[in-house]
Amino acid sequence: MSSENQEVAATEQAPTLSGDTNTPTQNTDWKASLSDEIRNEKSLENISDIESLAKSFVHAQKLVGADKIPVPNKFATDEDWNKVYEKLGRPKSADEYKFNLPEDKTVDEAALKGFADQAHKLGLLPGQADGVVKFYNDMIGAELSNANSIATAAREKATSELKTEWGQAYDQKIAAANNVVRSVLPDGFMSMNMEDGTKLGDNPVVIKAFAMLAEKMGEDKIVSSDGPMMMTPKALDKEINSLTAPGSAYWDKNHPAHKDAVAEVLALREQKSSV
Repeated sequence: MSSENQEVAATEQAPTLSGDTNTPTQNTDWKASLSDEIRNEKSLENISDIESLAKSFVHAQKLVGADKIPVPNKFATDEDWNKVYEKLGRPKSADEYKFNLPEDKTVDEAALKGFADQAHKLGLLPGQADGVVKFYNDMIGAELSNANSIATAAREKATSELKTEWGQAYDQKIAAANNVVRSVLPDGFMSMNMEDGTKLGDNPVVIKAFAMLAEKMGEDKIVSSDGPMMMTPKALDKEINSLTAPGSAYWDKNHPAHKDAVAEVLALREQKSSV
């Protein structure tokens, strides 16, 4: 072989830095050797290599023999679903549900029994049923607490306003108003909640209306109250002004009623100063 031919042969056989370009590229699709029927199986679409296939197989083998619950289809009957609920852990009867509620719970026993019957029908597990009842109890408790806070604040505000307006006559007017309420309205009527959450009987406008009604009814037995009759600050001022009007006995030392007028004005002013 000539030196020229030897060089050509050596060049053809020498490897290059980029690799042997004449070596066929290997097919990396692991499903290539499978039949068309198996290769196109949808369950293999997400398996990218042999290791993933092995993991899937191992997982499937672990499930063999496990207690599996078939999911009923759209044609399933109530009996089919009842079998599923029982396997999942639903109690055999509604009476077996146990609710962990505080002693001061807001949900009564009748409501709990009704819920238990419905929960059993719907297939709720014990923990699920208990969780729903606890959520409802907490929600109602929060609403009641908020309503009580609103009512208490309204009652305190009304009391303060009326005491300022009526002074020492407050207790007397409240007693008279309550007597009218008891005589004409059914029990519990004044405890009705208004739209803003306050109670009807805590509304100062309503209280003053019944107090005024009691006053107009005068000496009627139903509005009488125990203790001395007291006057509001406004009424006290009116009476004092009347007794101390120019030309009255209060200013005339020689008038036979002068001493009585002075004593009465003094008593009225003391009553007003103590408001």
